[in-house]
Amino acid sequence: MKPLVFLIGCSRSGTTLLQSLLAIHPDIASFPETHIFQYLFANSYEPRRHALGLSSRHLKPKMEKFIKEELGRPELLKYLPHPLFKKLYAEKFIKILEILADEEGKKIVLEKTPDHIYCLEKIEKYFPQAKFIHLLRNGADVVASLYEVTHEYPQSWGGARNIDQCLTNWINAVQISQKYVSKPNHHLVRYENLIQAPKETLQEICTAIKINFDQNMIDNYGISAKILSSDSVGRSVNCQGIIGNSSNKFTRIFNLEQQEYILNRLSIIDLDNLANKKS
Repeated sequence: MKPLVFLIGCSRSGTTLLQSLLAIHPDIASFPETHIFQYLFANSYEPRRHALGLSSRHLKPKMEKFIKEELGRPELLKYLPHPLFKKLYAEKFIKILEILADEEGKKIVLEKTPDHIYCLEKIEKYFPQAKFIHLLRNGADVVASLYEVTHEYPQSWGGARNIDQCLTNWINAVQISQKYVSKPNHHLVRYENLIQAPKETLQEICTAIKINFDQNMIDNYGISAKILSSDSVGRSVNCQGIIGNSSNKFTRIFNLEQQEYILNRLSIIDLDNLANKKS
């Protein structure tokens, strides 16, 4: 089995940018978001299936659509077993990604679905040798971006989210990352460090996943970004250079009362201290 790396974090934390930087590396193959583990395990919205430990009824159609439309490789569907066998299904799905990596001459599979952070325990159970990159971004920026994108593209994001929902998304994701800060197969990365010092930050990531840094990651990441980003759902990457978000989105979107409320809620997390403890 090829080395497997999962890139996770709260949505709108910059995971598509980091994925694009890594995916141009000569050793790494990466693909559009699969969301497989969100459908592999039924949640509370499917109480009977959840109680019986079954996969979501959405698993089969979602993965078939992904392989046919996102990958454009319907002939690979033959590798998928019956969704009743969850571990086998997950292994065979990853095998499909490995086949694609082989075709590209790549030795590492990078899977990026931010919300897989909520499935970490189950992913580690199925793939104990996997490595995980957690991307952490300033909470106010994430809340503003998540609020904006879900209102602009509600159908693609499961509906528009209110401020409290956006806050909960970020807080929950960061608190999960906090549990894994000392684990050697988990590497925590600050988005702000990636923007301010991309070479040094990428060198640390490369060391964590045991590959050599390649300057091509910075110089030509726009090539992979054009493939992996999706403007139609607000998932875009600036291909002209690695720059921070200077739009002051937080102060533009929210009034002073909302800003104060958000910052007060976010104060329970010391992100700087958390990132400094990374393995």
